[in-house]
Amino acid sequence: MRFKMICRAITLPFVSLLLAAAQAETSQGLWVSSWAAAQQLAEPQNMLAPEERHDGTLRQIVHLSAGGSQLQIRLSNVFGKTPLTIHSARVAVPVSASQPTLQLGTDRPVTFNGHDTVTLPPGAEYVSDSIDLRTSPLSNIAVSIQFADLPDEETSHPGSRATSYFLPGNATSDPDFGEARRIDHWFFLSEIDVRTARPAASIAILGDSITDGHGATTNGNDRWPDDLTRRLQQNPDTRNLALINLGIGGNRLLHDGLGPNAMARLDRDVIARLGVRYLILLEGINDLGTLTRTAEVSATEHEALVRDIIAAYQQIIRRAHQQNILVYGATILPDGGSEYYHPEPANEADRQAVNQWIRTSGHFDAVIDFEIAIKDPQQPNRLRPDYDSGDHLHPSPLGYKAMGDLVPLHLFDATEDRRRTDHKSQIP
Repeated sequence: MRFKMICRAITLPFVSLLLAAAQAETSQGLWVSSWAAAQQLAEPQNMLAPEERHDGTLRQIVHLSAGGSQLQIRLSNVFGKTPLTIHSARVAVPVSASQPTLQLGTDRPVTFNGHDTVTLPPGAEYVSDSIDLRTSPLSNIAVSIQFADLPDEETSHPGSRATSYFLPGNATSDPDFGEARRIDHWFFLSEIDVRTARPAASIAILGDSITDGHGATTNGNDRWPDDLTRRLQQNPDTRNLALINLGIGGNRLLHDGLGPNAMARLDRDVIARLGVRYLILLEGINDLGTLTRTAEVSATEHEALVRDIIAAYQQIIRRAHQQNILVYGATILPDGGSEYYHPEPANEADRQAVNQWIRTSGHFDAVIDFEIAIKDPQQPNRLRPDYDSGDHLHPSPLGYKAMGDLVPLHLFDATEDRRRTDHKSQIP
C-alpha cells in the first residue's frame, strides 16, 4: 500500500508537468511535419558527379503542405558510413518551384545548437534550430547546404520530381545561383517542420513509385499526394492538416529493393515524423510483380505471397495504432499490359485477393478504393487509357489527379476521427 502511495505521489506531479507542457505548446503553436522525403542509399547512377562531391553548395527546392510562423529542417546521413559535415546552411523562398533564384528579404541562416556547422554521425539525422521565416501553405522553400567532402555512401531521395542545383564553393547566400548545374534528385534533406498557430496534424503516405510520382511532371507538383494536399488546403475544415509523401520508387513491403522495405522504414519514415495522426498505405504492387518477373512459380508460392502481404499490412496497422495513428488502406492499382511485370492471370488473382482483404477485413480504419476509380471499365485488369502514363503500371498526371480527387476529406474530419479512434481499439 505504501509503495502505491509513493508511486501516486510521484506520478501526479509528473502528469501535471506533462499537461502544463502540452498547454504551453498549444498556446505557442504546434510543430508538424509539412514536407518530408523517404531516404535511401543513392545508386551509382543517381549519385552526385565526382566534381560535385567536394567543396560545393546544393540548393534544393521543396514544396510545403502547411505553412507556419517558424520552420526547422532535418538533415540525414542515415545511409552514410562516415560522418557528414555541413559547413553552412540557409533557407529562403525561391521565386518559383523550377528556379534557384531567391525572393529578396527571405534568406535566413540555419544553425544547429547555435552553430553554423554541424557533423552528422554515420546513420544519424540532425534537426536544426527553429528559423524565423513565415511560410504559407503550398509554398516552396529553398534549402542551401555547403559541404567540403561527402561520405562515399550518399543518403538521398532520387525520385524527387524536382530539380536541385549545384555550385562550387560556398554559395549558400548567392540569391541568383546562376550557371548552376541541374540535378533532378534530393540529397541529405529528410524533413521540414513548421510551427502552426492552431492545432494541427500531419497525414503520412507510405508507398512506392505510384506515390513517389513516377510519370508526374518535374517541378510540376502533380503527384496524387500533391492534388490531395491542394484539396485539403481549399477546404476550411481540413486546412489545419499537413501532408508528407513517403513514397519510394520500387519499394516493397517484404523485401528491400530501391530503398528499405516498408516494414523496416515505418518507424523512421512515419512514426518519427512530427504530428502524424493519419497514415495512408499504398504498397504491394512491387511485391506482387517481382514474384514472377523472371520465372513462373507454384500456386503454393502465390498463396504464400498473398498471406505475407496481408501479414505485413496487419503489422503496420498494429504498430501505427500503438502510436495513435489511424491507418487507411488503399487498394492496389491494376498493372495489366505492363512490360516490366508482364502479369499473368495468377498475378491478377493475387492482386484481387489482396484488394478483397483490404476492402472487407475491417482491419484498416477506412479504405480508399483507388482501383475502382482508375481501372479501365472495359479491361478491369488495366489502367484506364487516359489515366495511363504509357507503361501500363504508373498513372499519368491526369490519373494522379483522379486519385487525389477520390480521397474523401471526411476521413480527416474531427467527428469521424473520434468515431474511428473508438472503433480502432476493437481491431485486432
